[in-house]
Amino acid sequence: MRQQDLAVRLGISNTYLSEIESGVKAHAITVDLLTRYAEVFDVPVSSIMLFSEQIDSGKRSEKLRVALAAKLLKVLDWIDEHAEHAP
Repeated sequence: MRQQDLAVRLGISNTYLSEIESGVKAHAITVDLLTRYAEVFDVPVSSIMLFSEQIDSGKRSEKLRVALAAKLLKVLDWIDEHAEHAP
């Protein structure tokens, strides 16, 4: 899924989504936006929250946090792609 397509599905601008993904606006994500992410990718909000808590705990660098978030986005893309082909 292209970033622009995801932004449309989430109801936010492509610029805002880019800022979230790069970590610039990561702390400005609302519960409503998390709920929309969960709906788009058909995963529980709790899974996204747990992932976020694990990233923020300990002394991880910002670079590692952003890299892990990118991995999560790839997993969500994979889920979305395979859900389209499911019976």
